[in-house]
Amino acid sequence: MDKARLAAQSRANLDERFKELGAGGRYKAPVRGWIKAIREALGMTTEQLSKRLGIKQPSIVAIEQSEAKGTIEMATLRRVAEALDCVLVYAFVPNEPLETMVRERARRFARRRRAAVEHSMLLEDQAVTGKDTDKRLDEIVRETNPRLFWD
Repeated sequence: MDKARLAAQSRANLDERFKELGAGGRYKAPVRGWIKAIREALGMTTEQLSKRLGIKQPSIVAIEQSEAKGTIEMATLRRVAEALDCVLVYAFVPNEPLETMVRERARRFARRRRAAVEHSMLLEDQAVTGKDTDKRLDEIVRETNPRLFWD
């Protein structure tokens, strides 16, 4: 299978998985972070969590602040999640389907290519319509290595 078809299959598979996750906005972390939110919802003190992790209580405060600032390390998140009897879920959830993103980039790619062709054809007194390019969009997406769309 060529690169374009592999990429298309990969997009389709990922887009299917993303449908199960729903909109990315629903995963926005609480302002003070997940650790503090869950710890407090469980009625657990920073001292109790520190004992579960085998660290000193001020370290929990620092960890919670680090998460809220977005500077916490993944390994630390994983350890704290386990101590809270949670599972750390890490994902990039696209704002729109990957196929939509690629099709939009393919349109831009096709427009750039069309502009160069239209200029030459105008010099030869021939015209190319936008309809011609739109009709070929599926073909361009299917047959072009998608790496070219991101330059």
